[in-house]
Order: sequence, then structure tokens, then C-alpha cells
Amino acid sequence: MSRGRIVLWLSLTLRSARSICRARFMEGQPQRPPDPAAMENGTEHRGEEFPPEAQETTVTEGAAKIVFPSANEVFYNPVQEFNRDLTCAVITEFARIQLGAKGIQIKVPGEKDLQKVVVDLSEQEEDKAEVKEGAPGDQPGTAAVGDICEEGLRVLEGLAASGLRSIRFAREVPGLRSVVANDASARAVDLMRRNVQLNDVAHLVQPSQADARMLMYQHQKASERFDVIDLDPYGSPAPFLDAAVQAVSEGGLLCVTCTDMAVLAGNSGETCYSKYGAMALKSRACHEMALRIVLHSLDLRANCYQRFVVPLLSISADFYVRVFVRVFTGQAKVKASASKQALVFQCVGCGAFHLQRLGKASGAAGGRVKFSAACGPPVAPECEHCEQRHQLGGPMWAEPLHDLDFVGQVLEAVSANPGRFHTAERIRGVLSVITEELPDVPLYYTLDQLSSTIHCSTPSLLQLRSALLHAGFRVSLSHACKNAVKTDAPSSALWDIMRCWEKQCPVKRERLSETSPAFRILSVEPRLQANFTIRDDANPSSRQRGLKRFQANPEANWGPRPRARPGGKAAGEEAMEERRRLLQNKRKEPPEDPAQRAARLKTFPCKRFKEGTCQRGDQCCYSHSSQTPKATAEATPTDCPEAPSQNPLGPGATSGPGID
Repeated sequence: MSRGRIVLWLSLTLRSARSICRARFMEGQPQRPPDPAAMENGTEHRGEEFPPEAQETTVTEGAAKIVFPSANEVFYNPVQEFNRDLTCAVITEFARIQLGAKGIQIKVPGEKDLQKVVVDLSEQEEDKAEVKEGAPGDQPGTAAVGDICEEGLRVLEGLAASGLRSIRFAREVPGLRSVVANDASARAVDLMRRNVQLNDVAHLVQPSQADARMLMYQHQKASERFDVIDLDPYGSPAPFLDAAVQAVSEGGLLCVTCTDMAVLAGNSGETCYSKYGAMALKSRACHEMALRIVLHSLDLRANCYQRFVVPLLSISADFYVRVFVRVFTGQAKVKASASKQALVFQCVGCGAFHLQRLGKASGAAGGRVKFSAACGPPVAPECEHCEQRHQLGGPMWAEPLHDLDFVGQVLEAVSANPGRFHTAERIRGVLSVITEELPDVPLYYTLDQLSSTIHCSTPSLLQLRSALLHAGFRVSLSHACKNAVKTDAPSSALWDIMRCWEKQCPVKRERLSETSPAFRILSVEPRLQANFTIRDDANPSSRQRGLKRFQANPEANWGPRPRARPGGKAAGEEAMEERRRLLQNKRKEPPEDPAQRAARLKTFPCKRFKEGTCQRGDQCCYSHSSQTPKATAEATPTDCPEAPSQNPLGPGATSGPGID
């Protein structure tokens, strides 16, 4: 037999033996049916399988029930339940407006009893009959939750992760035509398919694996645009905004979340400019300024395509900001966008700020509007109050942040159906504060900012609000800050009120530096005599009713979650706890070991021994040797510790005068 035939026969024999051994081994292993979704995406696991309960966690939120990997392969943050609840409420009311124009009524779970009460209290019998006739859900003019509405909204969630938000839309928001849940991760899309099947919403939710930007660029045609686009990325949404303003339909709703608050709040102004086209300033009003910078960025990108934005609701909550805007097309309205933006001049000493509009809109003959460049600046090189310089920030959105009519509609719907959302109480509180805000006053001051500038005690919120109201100015709170003072009073009037307050609670002037803002502000006599008598209208309605306006941290280690990673190895709970333990007090020097400290001190010569006056002998912590290592002049001690002879210190002692 030739050498080639022998090699072929041996290889076939060994291959058969391996097959027989593998078959016998697999006979004793439990078999599991293949996962069709995993096979379809090519992500089916092979080899050893761990128990499903050890890999996945089941979460129930709203009407949705999802599973997601415990190893953080797919991103999920339970703290943002308020964000998702609010989004469902906003899209529901947006659908009510859009479908109402087409003669279609939406049917929200929990509102049936409310409609009956309205019908019973009606005085016109004809209206009763019309409402009763249109009550059944099988009427063609009614859109219910979970049903496909042919004339309904087309929704896109560009970064869906586990698909929780899209599934909640399908199970809680009526009047939808379709929901596209997109993510670039194959693992996330596989998980979405499982969750869609688990919640029986496959007829509405369509999982998609694609780059969110490319998907939106492919839907630029008017007939293919989405009515609602929701962007909730990890960090900044800046890379997706250009595609989003083109892919949303005429008058459509664009929902954007930004969690990079360190950038938007002024910690890195140059990074904020590179992402949003504006310089953020460090100030007490940084959270509202973050909202206005995001709106400026959205409007700027929309202007490139002859489109503009109209804010419906802008929220600063927890560790993120969330804006809901409608996008329209119109060349004439786009020309007015420059007059809606403003620069901010903020004093580095007292914090007083002034706004400078970028453009100017004025009336012309024939009812036309003429646009031109604005004139400025509104401030001198030095602050008029403390003679400090100004910082320049912006541009930012200077128009109202909210559509108060729409906010009132959402607030009314949530208040009438409190059992619909788990965070309904907080939604009511936040929206109530928003309805009380002054819409035409950008930014705000804070109580602690005003009092700390002049180093005086802080007046109560009611006292300061009453003083402003007595002076004839308007004042309100802000949902973005608990102790905010949003007022149309000029900074000069505000500092006059604080000067009057300081006369009631005097500051020790001798302790103030002559160049400090406090000294320069208090050296001027007030021209306005403040009245701090409490007024009834100084206490806002939301505060009187005790609504949950500013929620405390909901859980331990609260904040943004770590980014999802393939395999999720670095983000498990145990790994995170170990990382927190290692990084705790990382900027503090660890305590020095006593033996190491004694050895270190022995490297320095004893000055008293050189002078012949050291009486401690071998008990001295410094060296008595004539040959000692060289030490720097700064580190050489000037004295030797002494101790009573009846209680000498032992070797390695670390206490006594002169050691520290």
C-alpha cells in the first residue's frame, strides 16, 4: 500500500472515531430548541450555555415587560422611568391633536370613566347623544391602544437598546400606525425581537438594525418621513440632529435627550461649542442655559434646510435635559431665527447677566417685517455693580421654552388619569411649576447666589418674592432649580433689594476687601426701598398644594449608568462596587506606616546632637551618626523632640513636638 493511501485511511478512521465520541457525549446533554431570532441574526450561541436566569433580568415598567442582559450588554437605566412616562404622555396629546384634525378620536385607557362624567354633567341633550353614539371602540373614527391606525403616527426610536420605550409606545399610546425600533447593535436587535414577541406587539413594532443617521437620511422624502422621532442616546445627541431635522414630517414631533450635562453646564465650553455651536457658562442658571443651547442647536441645524423649530416642552430633570419640539418648513419664518437667539454677558464677580439678541425684527411699510443686525453690547467693559469683567456665552435660544397651552393639556390629562403612570405625581409637580414660570424671562438668579455675593444671611423665598412684587416686578420659580428667582426686574433693582436686606442683617464691613464685589455693591446706597412684608400671591400655587416639584435622589449611587459594552464584563454590579471601593478617596494620601515614618526620620541628622544638647540618646527619632545621607535644606528639621525622662519614648515613636 502506498504512503498516500495509508495517510488517507488513517485520517478517515480518526474522523469517524471523533464523530462517534461526540455523538455519545451529546446523548447525555440536555437539548434546547434553537432560537429563531438568534439564528436569523447569526448570533446563536454555540457550545456551553448558562442558565437563562443567571444571564437575564426581567423588568416591568408601565404596560411593558422586558428582559435584558444582567451583564450590561444592552443599556437600561431605571431612573429614567420619569423620562419615558413623560414621553408617553406628550406623544399621546400630540396624537390627540394630529388625529383630531382628521376627525379621529383617541381612546386612552383610564379615561372612559372621565368621559362618562363629562356626558352626565352636560346641559345639552344633543351633545349627550353624539358622545354616546361615538363611545364604542369599534367605530371607524376611534383609535385605541394596541390597534393599527392607518392614518396614525409613524414613530422612530433611533437608539432603542432593549426596545422598552418602543414597546411602551405600542402598549400605552393610541393612534399609532407603526413604531420602528432601531439600534446598531445586533445583540440589542436580537433582544428587541424577543421583547416584542413577549409583549405581543409585533404588528406595531418593527425592530431594525442600522446606523440611526443613515436610517433617518434614507427617510428624507416627504412621503417617507416620521411623525415622531425619539432620540435618547448615551451622552450627546449632536451627531444625530442633522439627520433628525430632515427625517421628521411637517409639523412632526422631535424628542431629544442630552445626558452630557458636564459639557452643557459649562465645565468644558470649547467642547460644548464643537457639539452644539455655543459656549456654555458656569452659572447657577446652567441647567436652563443647557436647555436653551440645545434648542439653539436644533434650530440652527433645521435652518440649513429652510426649517425651524417650535418648542412644546423643555425639561431639566435629574442628570439630563429633555426637549420636545415641532419642526416646520417656511423660508419667511426661518429669517426670524436670528432674532430668536441671544448672547449672554455674565459678570464674573456678582453674577449679573444681560442678553444681547443676534438679530432684530422691526415692522416696515405694508405690514412687512424687516430683519437686521442687532446693536450692542448692552453692558460696559466693567460691571456697573462690582466693576468686574464679563464673560461671553451663547448663542442660545431666547424665546419661550414651552407652549403653555400644550403643557396645560398634558397636565390636565395626567391629573385626570393618575393611575396611568408610575411617576404621575412627579409629572404633575414639574408641569405645574412650568405653567407658573415667566415665559418671556430667560435664565434666573438663586437665593444663595445673591446672599453669598454680599456675604449676608439668606432671606426666605417668600420675603424676596414679596419684595419684588411690592416693587412692581414679576417673579416666578423655575423647574430647573429649587431656589431659583426668575424675574423681569433689572439687576440694579435686585441688588437694591439685597442692600435693603443687608441693612436688616448687617455685614461686618471691616472684614470685606475693598476690591471684593460685596464691598463695592454695599458701598452704594439703595435707590429702591424694599418692602419684605409677605404677600399672599408670593407663595406659588404648586408650593401651597405641596406637589412633588423637586424630587430627591431616587436610589443609592444615583446618576447616569455606564455605557453598554459587548459582553458586559466591565459593568456588572460586583465589578462596579469594586471599582467604587478602589476609587473612594483616591485624591487623599493614604496614612503612612509608623515603621516607614521612623525609618524616614532616621535619614535626617539631629540638629541638637550636632550642638551637643540632645539628651535622648538612642531614643531620639533622628540620626546621631556623623555620616548620614544628604537631605535637602527644606526637609532638615530645626528642632529635636523632647520627652520627660520618667516616660521615655520607645523606638519608632511617632508622637511628640517636632515630629509633625
